[in-house]
Amino acid sequence: MTTITTLAQLEALYGEAHPASRKKEVPRLTPAYRQWIEAAPFFAMATSGPGGLDCTPRGDPVGELIHIIDDKTVAFGDRRGNNRLDSLRNLLTDPRMALLFLVPGISETLRINGRAVISTDAALIARFTKDGKAPATVIIVSIDSVYFQCAKALIRSQLWDPARRVERDRVPTAGQMVKAVDAEFDAAGYDIAAPARLNETLY
Repeated sequence: MTTITTLAQLEALYGEAHPASRKKEVPRLTPAYRQWIEAAPFFAMATSGPGGLDCTPRGDPVGELIHIIDDKTVAFGDRRGNNRLDSLRNLLTDPRMALLFLVPGISETLRINGRAVISTDAALIARFTKDGKAPATVIIVSIDSVYFQCAKALIRSQLWDPARRVERDRVPTAGQMVKAVDAEFDAAGYDIAAPARLNETLY
């Protein structure tokens, strides 16, 4: 196996970046980028810390996912989860964060790189209160760069093609995945209770 260890080796394998791929990266939200984010119901959030890397999905209805404070700042509520707090632990020691936004049916994606703080600002908490349930915290992201990613990856994956949808029984359930590492776990009971549990703890 030949391993690439230097930048010169790496660059020798690839051509020059298209000029547009450089120009599209800017340090703030443009009107077009703002419109794109406002249409997104989902993003993946990546952080890094002493315990390692973390990437977690985040979702809310369109218009409720992200609050754009200004062209350099966005915020989102930290909705209920499993309380592992992997991402939030990372932010306490390394504020860097990367966000990848998806819009259903659209093959381009949008990326934000920035630095985040964990806030309990009352006005922002109220902004993200849903069905009478407030998030414990809000994440405020100061934007370092924002740019769109071309459509190639989603086209290759055929992610939005209805014919490519996978039937639920073709992959393990949540209960089965836990049971794979804990033989005593009641996978069937966990899965049966899942719909009600998700409904009760969604917000």
